[in-house]
Amino acid sequence: MAYTIEVKDEANLEIIEAYLYYEEKRIGLGEEFLEHLDVYFDRIIANPKHFPQKRKPYREAFIKRFPFLIIYETTKGKVIVYSVFNTWQSPEKKKK
Repeated sequence: MAYTIEVKDEANLEIIEAYLYYEEKRIGLGEEFLEHLDVYFDRIIANPKHFPQKRKPYREAFIKRFPFLIIYETTKGKVIVYSVFNTWQSPEKKKK
């Protein structure tokens, strides 16, 4: 089954914030973050059940190079990304 991906607005804002943060640290690092994120999105689309289901119905894909967690669920041929969570933030934010 071919999956499509939908990235919710809140997740898009988190991605933009991370991009701006990394670009501020070093020019080009934000682009590297986005490229790495795209690799993980492709992995999730190819095999959405590969990553662990921590709290039903959500799955979590930990990005190895950057301290981020992609929180998503699958439903009817679609992967819905709810958050691209910075793991250095307060864990309480993740629960929301």
